[in-house]
Amino acid sequence: MKLWGGRFTKETNQLVHNFNASLSFDQKFFEEDIDGSIAHVTMLARQGILTEEDKTAIINGLNGIREDIKSGALAIGEEHEDIHSFVEAHLTERIGEAGKRLHTGRSRNDQVALDMKLYTRKEIKEMDSLLKALLESLLRIIKENTETIMPGFTHLQKAQPITLAHHMGAYFEMFKRDRSRLHDIYERMNYCPLGSGALAGTTYPLDRDYTASLLDFYGPSLNSMDAVSDRDYLIEFCSAMSIIMMHLSRFCEEIIIWNTNEYQFIEIDDSYSTGSSIMPQKKNPDIAELIRGKTGRVYGSLTSLLTTMKGLSLAYNKDMQEDKEFAFDAIDTTKGCIVLFHGMLDTLTFQKERMRKSAEGGFTNATDAADYLVNHGVAFRDAHGIVGQLVLYCIEKNISLSEMSLEEYKAISPVFENDIYDAISMETCVSKRNTIGAPGTEAMAQVIRIYEEYLKE
Repeated sequence: MKLWGGRFTKETNQLVHNFNASLSFDQKFFEEDIDGSIAHVTMLARQGILTEEDKTAIINGLNGIREDIKSGALAIGEEHEDIHSFVEAHLTERIGEAGKRLHTGRSRNDQVALDMKLYTRKEIKEMDSLLKALLESLLRIIKENTETIMPGFTHLQKAQPITLAHHMGAYFEMFKRDRSRLHDIYERMNYCPLGSGALAGTTYPLDRDYTASLLDFYGPSLNSMDAVSDRDYLIEFCSAMSIIMMHLSRFCEEIIIWNTNEYQFIEIDDSYSTGSSIMPQKKNPDIAELIRGKTGRVYGSLTSLLTTMKGLSLAYNKDMQEDKEFAFDAIDTTKGCIVLFHGMLDTLTFQKERMRKSAEGGFTNATDAADYLVNHGVAFRDAHGIVGQLVLYCIEKNISLSEMSLEEYKAISPVFENDIYDAISMETCVSKRNTIGAPGTEAMAQVIRIYEEYLKE
């Protein structure tokens, strides 16, 4: 069944039909199409545009189609152009003349816009739930590792000692921002396009506020041309997913590095690893690598959608049909990656002693040695130079700062006393950093309380 045709004297060429059709992918939102149609006919009957009898027949027919598709009793065939014509054709076949009245007062343009908004809104909620579950696991790891010392890095060089809790907290902040972006998108997009018609509304006395309320929108869209041609919310959603994937990819990169023989900070569970077909000793971080790789795929969806929309005049253009495959693929990819990453994270084993030993090397306590001198009256710039000499001396002797004797310290600066060893211990280096946002125990306890309250919301 086509939703058009009276103007035409020839059948559509089969290749044209195949090229034009979208059923192969827009069948994904058959439930949203049915939900929108039920709200539409409910409003039409309330306005006296349809009879109560027609409304009841249409709603019963639509619910029957929904159940039959879900149970597998009704297969979605490729002979129809899109999900909208599929549903309407089967409805008319089942209930007769009343089915032909379903489309009164609407266009496929506002119908498509509605279905995509309903589907996207549902997916935003689901993705938010997945991120919240991931954050709950991160918080568990944070709470268990407030005293697990490890090196912090800049430029992939050891910089200062931190804790595993502090490191995980950085990713907590990233994924928290991701949830905030999803919330913002939801707030901006949650206005109902149904009733906008093809582009200029309709002469039927529709109650668009009522339709919007039936579908849990904040209200109707205020410009019919924008409503049928707006894909900003999809672009924003693809952008938000790209950022989520970027965060996952960064995390995966660290897992890959930490999993190497050179680091050995973690052990990836066998259920999230693979082996080599030729090297029996190998245990590869393939899931982390695939998530890192699939990030580019989601970026591609965003770039493709932006490119599709960039030159389109108002209002609807068929180019916009291309939005669905991009968005659907990005959504499925991102959700799948969050779920897999969550499982991998939950089963990681952290090699705490190895992390601590790594933190003790690489002069991660050099800044604290400089701070020691500052606290004993030395100007910071002079302290910086003195500690630079200490580091050079240690490199030449192949020792660490904690292995230097007090005499060696005093040979470079007489300010040093026995308390230097406590000042540069890993525990002191971490614990005395207690400004909010730092890795110290008191600071982390405060942050953990904030995170706990956040996850209760």
